[in-house]
Amino acid sequence: MLAKVTSCAVVGLDGVLIEVEVDISRGLPSMTIVGLPDAAVQESRERVRSAIKNTGLPFPSQRLTVNLAPADIRKAGPAYDLPIAIGTLIASEQIITNVEKSIIMGELSLDGGVRHVSGVLSMASLARQEGYTILFIPAEDAPEASLIDGLTVYPVESLLHVIDHLSGHRQLTPYQVDYNLDDEAVLSCTTDFQEVKGQEHVKRALEVAAAGNHNVLLSGPPGSGKTLLARAVVGILPRLTIEEALDVTRIYSVADQLSANEPLIRHRPFRAPHHTVSYAGLIGGGRWPKPGEISLAHRGVLFLDELPEFGSRMLEMLRQPLEDKVVSISRSAGSLTYPANFTLIGSMNPCPCGFYTDP
Repeated sequence: MLAKVTSCAVVGLDGVLIEVEVDISRGLPSMTIVGLPDAAVQESRERVRSAIKNTGLPFPSQRLTVNLAPADIRKAGPAYDLPIAIGTLIASEQIITNVEKSIIMGELSLDGGVRHVSGVLSMASLARQEGYTILFIPAEDAPEASLIDGLTVYPVESLLHVIDHLSGHRQLTPYQVDYNLDDEAVLSCTTDFQEVKGQEHVKRALEVAAAGNHNVLLSGPPGSGKTLLARAVVGILPRLTIEEALDVTRIYSVADQLSANEPLIRHRPFRAPHHTVSYAGLIGGGRWPKPGEISLAHRGVLFLDELPEFGSRMLEMLRQPLEDKVVSISRSAGSLTYPANFTLIGSMNPCPCGFYTDP
């Protein structure tokens, strides 16, 4: 019997629908996964087998073939564990149900528990765009997915909970969240400009820069307050709108840097990478491309302390993002574009010893 379950992948910042097809046929007991899976997806065979057995259900003793379509997109990560398990149970007729309008994702532990996956916000956005109405996702990621209107989000803690829900034995409760911006929560995450005493001419310049989204270079001796002033700029920038907050949150979700206690980033980001940061860490990329510091600073402030220490090559890399407000990463397999609309604040000492012009 053939079963089809819909899941999602993330390419760049965008979600892509992945159809998980599970076919059970006669033959020696085996499980083969095709469709350009990486090592983590190949390892799903053992996690799915153990999770189903430890849930109390028999694992089919036949030949299983799992196809992840479309086959031209690389499938990475353990997010396909749960849809593969559900597809296996439907194909073996242990679950009789229709999951056509549902999207299922989640990593399985050996005891059947469901663990966190990254990029849930992008997946939920895609689900709404494609007309899907139901999401089964890890309970830890439910607050994040519920930020998208028009979806019924079921938080899943174990494979057994999904089985009981689909079988009609015990219904899961949809997750609801209030994502209205709260002034106190926003202000508590920033440094107050009033905490900076003196430096009135610098504060005035930073106010103008914040109003016009201008970049700033601060030059002064150590201890003159350059870092404190840079951190305080975030507090005088306009508050994020709901759309902007979702835009920033989506980047952090894909980068797997979203806090479980803060499903929606409501304050403007402040990123201060060390001058030893790598190219991929600052600009983005890597073997499996992810957003870099300039994208994590999107709609916020990127602070480069000791600017000359970053080197000319690294600073030249900032030219395109500063001009185009996006960064393009090209690889042999394709190219990705990440948003990078940030305010750049650099700081430096006026001389090698740092105390030139200091009385």
